[in-house]
Amino acid sequence: MLHKVMTMTIVILGLFLFNATVMAAEEKVAKNEQKLLIPLRVDRTDYPDLYLCEAGIEGEAVWMLQARLKELGYDIEPNGIYSKDTSQVVKLFQTANGLQDNGIVSQSVWENLMVSEANEPCVAENNSEQEERLLIEIDVAKRSLTLYKNDIVFKQYPVAVGKSSTPSPLGEWKIVQKSLNWGNGFGTRWMGLNVPWGIFGIHGTNKPGSIGTFASHGCIRMLNRHVEDLYPNVKEGTMVRIVENGKMFPEDLKPVTLQKKSSGQRVVYVQSRLKELGLVFDRADGRFGNMTELAVKYYQVWHDLQPTGIVDEGTYRAMGMIK
Repeated sequence: MLHKVMTMTIVILGLFLFNATVMAAEEKVAKNEQKLLIPLRVDRTDYPDLYLCEAGIEGEAVWMLQARLKELGYDIEPNGIYSKDTSQVVKLFQTANGLQDNGIVSQSVWENLMVSEANEPCVAENNSEQEERLLIEIDVAKRSLTLYKNDIVFKQYPVAVGKSSTPSPLGEWKIVQKSLNWGNGFGTRWMGLNVPWGIFGIHGTNKPGSIGTFASHGCIRMLNRHVEDLYPNVKEGTMVRIVENGKMFPEDLKPVTLQKKSSGQRVVYVQSRLKELGLVFDRADGRFGNMTELAVKYYQVWHDLQPTGIVDEGTYRAMGMIK
């Protein structure tokens, strides 16, 4: 009888120890899983999607979103974390702008968000004779920004530009938005550009040591005191040319077929080369529209190519963009 009791006791103790071991292991796995839920950092400017998720999303893109919403009058304080409160404010913005109110920041939300709120004057004064011609030229190779007034150098500043993995967009753009005091990585001033494939601008910084280097996610960084000096000297609509050693296309170009409705940096390369070759049309803005298609057809006709309006390898070669 005693032997049976001892045997049962040993079995019960064994089961207890086994269950305790399993529970400890499960608790350890749960803790490890919690440790693995590292927030996703999003600093990109290519219209990144932002949304609520278990691990969470944080970064410069979230700060930009929150700063712009605050600027538009929404009750939000930027902290760079995409929280439930941020999602609710996004839903309010979506509703106000006729968008699906799902709290997801997609490209259409970004595009509506970054549109300038400046009002057009009801009566325009005829001051064309006095109006100064302004041009900002940024050379990414030299990491410099030059402001021209009436084709004369007015101001020059050192800048930081995009890293090789996130280059600054070469092309001819316009300032379409001016904002104050976004803070964090955007410093004290922001001047947004109308680049069609992402959110790019000229802004201040909280990393002054990066000026003069390839450091950004594509934007143009300036010292806060420099961007504050530049800001009142330019207006919305000012042209901004971003070049590399004075050019808008690289020497080692890899040809990719382009046609109407294409967009992106490669379209800028083709547009800038067409302008160099004497075909006059609007800006090299990365949008392959009717005017770019017409310019390509003209060039193809002049060089005995089939006038398709499509930039194929033969057209690249005829334009001297590849060997």
